[in-house]
Amino acid sequence: MPAPSAPAAQAAAAARRSRPSFDEATSFLEGRRGVRMRSLVQIRWIAVAGQAVTAAIVAWGLDFKLPVLWVFGAIGMSALLNLIFEISRPTSTQLRDREAAVFLGFDVLQLTLLLYLTGGISNPFVLLLLAPVAVAGSNLSRGSVAVLTGLAVLCAGLVTVVHLPLPWDGPPPVLPPIFVVALWLAVTLSIVLIALYTWRLADESRRMGDALAAVAATLAHEQRISALGALAAAAAHELGSPLATISVVSREMQRELEADDPLREDVDLLVDQAERCRAILARLSVDPVGDVSDAYTVVPVPALVEAAAEPWNDGRVQITFEATPAVPAAPRVAPVMVRGPEFLQGMGNLIQNACGFAQSTVLITTRWTAAWVEIAVEDDGPGFPETLLDELGAPFLSTREGTDGHMGLGAFIAKTLLERTGAVVRFDNRPASAGGGARVTARWKNPVFRST
Repeated sequence: MPAPSAPAAQAAAAARRSRPSFDEATSFLEGRRGVRMRSLVQIRWIAVAGQAVTAAIVAWGLDFKLPVLWVFGAIGMSALLNLIFEISRPTSTQLRDREAAVFLGFDVLQLTLLLYLTGGISNPFVLLLLAPVAVAGSNLSRGSVAVLTGLAVLCAGLVTVVHLPLPWDGPPPVLPPIFVVALWLAVTLSIVLIALYTWRLADESRRMGDALAAVAATLAHEQRISALGALAAAAAHELGSPLATISVVSREMQRELEADDPLREDVDLLVDQAERCRAILARLSVDPVGDVSDAYTVVPVPALVEAAAEPWNDGRVQITFEATPAVPAAPRVAPVMVRGPEFLQGMGNLIQNACGFAQSTVLITTRWTAAWVEIAVEDDGPGFPETLLDELGAPFLSTREGTDGHMGLGAFIAKTLLERTGAVVRFDNRPASAGGGARVTARWKNPVFRST
């Protein structure tokens, strides 16, 4: 079988090096937190309707004393602002984080004004201060949630101290001071806990969604590279027939022309170039980078590992490969695995990380038995921090987070892609007696051997 051409191998390596980094693949996800204006407008319309109906029932249904003009003025101000938003901007607009925070901050202030007019902290509807905080916690950034939480707590304290009498049929009830303090404390703690709880859950969901989107983008890029290679192989196959015809015709012309014929030199050149084209197409058709034939669909695992490491084997760090049966009773020949973008991308990412942290050496060991095959990637770098070992593989977790554009997605993407192939991935450190350093192990059960 002809060996792959050096230009083709170099092109493959360049293509893999040019793939977007994991951090670049997710850069478009940064700063996208916010909420659609339509959602906030609809929530405010519901609040305006509820406030208006409640005020009407208290003022005219129960005949309680209520500063009607001020109350309905505050409600009308909220409704007017909603109309201005709907008219001035499309409701499908995605509000930025700060804009949404200002929007919800107005709701907190408007509700505080209503509470001031209707009894303050003793008004049962004081619990509605939780609503803007819960919406912010589910959609906005940590800073915006903290500001809105502080505003809501401050407003709850203000209406505890300063407020008009509670609307009542006759003299309003006088609550004991200790009860008022306890009620304020309960409202304050509820605001803080709701903010923390909703933000934490929503942030975890956003981080996982962003990380999975980055996995999909990275895998799609790897699949496009594979598809490009398959297209090259298909083009080589299709061009083979017309090129063979050209070669036959040019050789016939070469045989018919005399040595001193003026056209002989051009015909000789045509024959040479046709042969050169045939050689190039032959190399393309057997290049393992893009070939989809059986010879490269199922590949020995050590060869797959070397293919995944090739883009990062630039000489800066020495990469050493070892492949051996784990026990004497294991098959002597290495197991095989389907050559897929998940394996190449996931294993390549682990090797890239190892090369980035290694001082001089990266050791990649492939071991197998009749029951499993295992690949261990070890480096002689500083190793993983002990405090992060249990969390490694989670999205946006990195010892280099915030530096040089690192966002902590590399280990997550590698783990996710390798798990899609059936692997169990484990992160740990080499023992100090072995020189220390990080070690990542991926193990597959039920390996396939060519003999079976």
